[in-house]
Amino acid sequence: MDRRLPAILRSVATALLALLICATSARAEDEVSIQEEIWALPLPLPMFAYLVRPVGDGPFPLVIMNHGVSLNPTDRSFFPLVEFRDAAKWFAKRGYLVVAPVGSGYGAMAIDIPERGIYGPFFSKIGKCTNPNFHDAGLAVAQTDLWIIDYLAAEKRVIPRDVIVVGQSAGGWAAIALSSVNPAPVKAIITFAAGRGGRVGGKPNNNCAPDKLVEATADFGRTSRVPMLWIYIENDTFFGPDLSKRMHAAFTAAGGRAEYHLMPSFGNEGHFFIGSPDAIPLWSPLVRKFLDTLK
Repeated sequence: MDRRLPAILRSVATALLALLICATSARAEDEVSIQEEIWALPLPLPMFAYLVRPVGDGPFPLVIMNHGVSLNPTDRSFFPLVEFRDAAKWFAKRGYLVVAPVGSGYGAMAIDIPERGIYGPFFSKIGKCTNPNFHDAGLAVAQTDLWIIDYLAAEKRVIPRDVIVVGQSAGGWAAIALSSVNPAPVKAIITFAAGRGGRVGGKPNNNCAPDKLVEATADFGRTSRVPMLWIYIENDTFFGPDLSKRMHAAFTAAGGRAEYHLMPSFGNEGHFFIGSPDAIPLWSPLVRKFLDTLK
């Protein structure tokens, strides 16, 4: 454990490691044994992360998985430590070291009591819908991905220049933002239901400022040159087909590289497609084919 971490973070991480299903092994179709771990990452903003990787010392190619956001601190306080576990294991069984960080301002750090002057380290707000800042909210989370890449590369855990970033919802939006700076280690990005400002007031298909979201997507596309795969779902009530198609058209017209796929309706709410193990047989052929084009 890194000595620079705050004492409380070290002690909580130690307890989690003791309780984890340590070194669970599974045999995948390609016979790769994997193990699951919980790490405390000593980043400029320390955070926990779920990590799953092939058994062995590595180094391995890296996959970073970005989760979505909630603007409600109570909801963030109940955020699960392990998101997208089945999807993460799918990548690990194919030889990747997968890191799924829990963003700052989630879990025990989801503290927001303005009347007491107490605020948690949640840095991905978009502001008011009258003038939302989609651009900087995406880049803020993208910066976390860059910190993770630098840290794991310095630890000799991953193969430099062999990084894939995967993101869902606001995590996917952060991945699109990341593509706009074309970081050298990132060779591809995969997004599921990417966007910001969905379901204002809890109402389906009620985006905060759809025109501004499309404009921000185009802004990222002007400098983005990373190969991308965008996956959306027909019955996503956060970012429906009309909006996601507008975003893709704006992004590619501006110069970005993104392959778009609209999947059939899934369950009662397609927005959370990637979180279901039943969805893996549906998205994995697309992802496998996309990754094969990178070889």
